[in-house]
Amino acid sequence: MPEALEIERHRAAIARTDISRPVRLAIEWAILTQDTTFFDYGCGYGGDVQRVKNLGYTSAGWDPYYHPDVPRIPADVVNLGYVLNVIEDSEERRQSLIQAWELTEKVLIVAAQILINAPSKTQLAYNDGIVTRRNTFQKYYEQEELKTYIDEVLNVDAVPIALGVYFVFRDEAEKESYKAIRFFSTTSTPRVRIPTKRFEDYQEQLQPLMAFFTKRGRLPVKGELENEQELLSEFGNFRRAFGVVLQATDEAEWDAIAYRRSLDIQVYLALTHFDKRPAWQKLAPEMRHDIKAFFSSYEEACQVADQKLFSLGKPGVIQTACEKSKIGKHTRGALYVHVSALAALDPVLRICEGCASRTIGRVDEATLIKYHTNKPQISYLSYPEFDTDPHPVLKASIGIDLKTLFVTHRDYETRANPPILHRKETFVTNNYPRYEEFAKLTQQEQELGLLNQKSDIGTREGWEKCLATHRVEIRGHQVYPIQDS
Repeated sequence: MPEALEIERHRAAIARTDISRPVRLAIEWAILTQDTTFFDYGCGYGGDVQRVKNLGYTSAGWDPYYHPDVPRIPADVVNLGYVLNVIEDSEERRQSLIQAWELTEKVLIVAAQILINAPSKTQLAYNDGIVTRRNTFQKYYEQEELKTYIDEVLNVDAVPIALGVYFVFRDEAEKESYKAIRFFSTTSTPRVRIPTKRFEDYQEQLQPLMAFFTKRGRLPVKGELENEQELLSEFGNFRRAFGVVLQATDEAEWDAIAYRRSLDIQVYLALTHFDKRPAWQKLAPEMRHDIKAFFSSYEEACQVADQKLFSLGKPGVIQTACEKSKIGKHTRGALYVHVSALAALDPVLRICEGCASRTIGRVDEATLIKYHTNKPQISYLSYPEFDTDPHPVLKASIGIDLKTLFVTHRDYETRANPPILHRKETFVTNNYPRYEEFAKLTQQEQELGLLNQKSDIGTREGWEKCLATHRVEIRGHQVYPIQDS
């Protein structure tokens, strides 16, 4: 490779029509809000800067080529999005990461290209990457390699958010709080069944208390509730106030919320075993109050969590948990579950999935999680039209080997005859918004004998032949006979 090769780095900038994936994830996870300031380090054309500004956030950005005169200023959230992978000089790359971190007051977003996204065509090798046809440089990282690089350069523990995207937190407690929230099950507030006079009189004041319990599975402690003074002056303490709520609602539903919340904590703590488990003082105050509410001590909570984690190594544990699961579709070698049902699974299965997602974050666009029962692997399957298409097509799959953490990616988008789904209601829980609609379609298809030839109908072509043979068509989630013209 000649020394004089000049990389045209600025040509790697992408003109986007929407907010970039790393910044979108920061907004979705409430890392970037209207209360935080945002700075895009290496912003290219400045698309993210403008779109974040359009949302009403305080936003600025610098780029050595397109916006060199903008001052590099500290901000709560700093984005270093797809910058590391276009810098051919390893020392300059390192300095860019350090400088972006120096500007970061709360969270640094680091995103880079991952090896599974690398083009398959032969490219010109250069330094530790390749030269593209546009004469730009690209370095493709392995997912774990990128984390190791960030951690070693900055002396931090970067948190994986998605493939090629990491958050780096300044505050340890905030980092642990974020990691725990990822394993929270979503619950809805129990509905009012017997509206007593006393409950109706105070319903508005009791709403924040009910919302708090729904979120954390416990009563608040002093300083956690916005309207606590109002409640305490009226009821004396939170327990009495909640007693009024219990008279109007089903106590068993609140108990179930508390139980699920204790399981969420076990899943979170089990997965902290892989990193340096945080000391009690490093946990966010609300997490410390959670643990006190559900366990006799932090040690006991960690012990219970570790027992579940270590059980995964025993032969047959995952297979048995899959076989016993009342949620999901069972096949000979796997259990398939919709992502929305994950929190309702046995904690052993949740921890098992957590072992995969702790490495790569949650897979963007994942629809189903596949638990392999014959090998230590989790796969994430993407069916973008799951809700709207009666028999959605598989777009892509990402598999993680739980022993080696090796990531494999398969793209089905260009296949002429891709796999499709049947019996969608089996993947979700019965409170899924379109459960009844899915179940009704399956019943119709069963009655007409459409699902009898299992081996033939698993692909789009096979299914189309089946429909033609039976002279029916599916519109929406209804089967209609084809009328003779």
